[in-house]
Amino acid sequence: MKKLTLGLGVAITLALTSGAMAQAYPARPVTMIVPFAAGGPTDIIARIVGDHMSKTLGQQIVIENVAGAGGTTGITRAMTATPDGYTIAMGHLGTFSAAPATYPGLKYDPLNGMQTIGLAGGTPILIVAKKNFPAKDLKEFVAAVKAAPDKFNEAHAGVGSVSWTTCTLLKGVLGVPKLNAVAYRGTGPALNDLVSGQIDFMCDQIVSVSEQIKADTIKAYAVASAERSPALPNVPTTKEAGLPDYQIEAWNGIAGPKGMPKEAVDKLVDALNKALNDEPTKKRLLDLGAVIPSAEERTPAGFQALIKRDADKLTPVLAAAPK
Repeated sequence: MKKLTLGLGVAITLALTSGAMAQAYPARPVTMIVPFAAGGPTDIIARIVGDHMSKTLGQQIVIENVAGAGGTTGITRAMTATPDGYTIAMGHLGTFSAAPATYPGLKYDPLNGMQTIGLAGGTPILIVAKKNFPAKDLKEFVAAVKAAPDKFNEAHAGVGSVSWTTCTLLKGVLGVPKLNAVAYRGTGPALNDLVSGQIDFMCDQIVSVSEQIKADTIKAYAVASAERSPALPNVPTTKEAGLPDYQIEAWNGIAGPKGMPKEAVDKLVDALNKALNDEPTKKRLLDLGAVIPSAEERTPAGFQALIKRDADKLTPVLAAAPK
């Protein structure tokens, strides 16, 4: 009888221990790394979407800003973390599609070496300038920059960032690849200097500049999308404004290190979907000018396909661009 009792005790202890070790995901807060300074477009979308995802997961998504090297420092930390689902990242067009062509020694592989979760938002690109920039419209802006490229300074959030990537494409279209450029540790600090007039212009995602445009603290020349943004209906498209060859849309999406448990991936995908289906969350994103992703784009496979599509498009241009 004593042996039987002892055996039952051991079995119960093992069962309890196994149960504790195999707690349902997530059993603790999840860190979402934003690879830029607070206040930029990636940070804004991460906080809006992450806030609702926390409610679905039952655990807080903690935003950690890790800036540097055009966003690749933060993404590298996320993609080399333990693949247990507790460290993920909100990346974008630059860190996932442009980085391989920009950083030959990249320590993560967006195409084959990470676990995609889903697209969190599309973000149209605008050409913006300081409030007192002399050009009254895009045609005059283009003429001024082409006539005296050494006179004006472009701000960006680091080589490989969305602001750098999209302005690199713009400079290619204009034929001024060696225009003066000033790198910052994120779009937030760059935008602050644009508002204060210390920098002349930049290319940036609508979610970070829409409020400044509405407040008339900076000037918007055009949005580089096929249609005008409902958030800024008075800003013409690049086609309408006379630069039809410049069209590009950025995006933000969530990924984690390769090898994450299926349960974690499934729950994160579900939480992202519920966030993007939530009317107040959608309104916050739409008011900033973001585009709500389709159901397919929110899936791991759909997001992976988007990353590859844009990498194929950007690689030839960025590989040849001055760094």
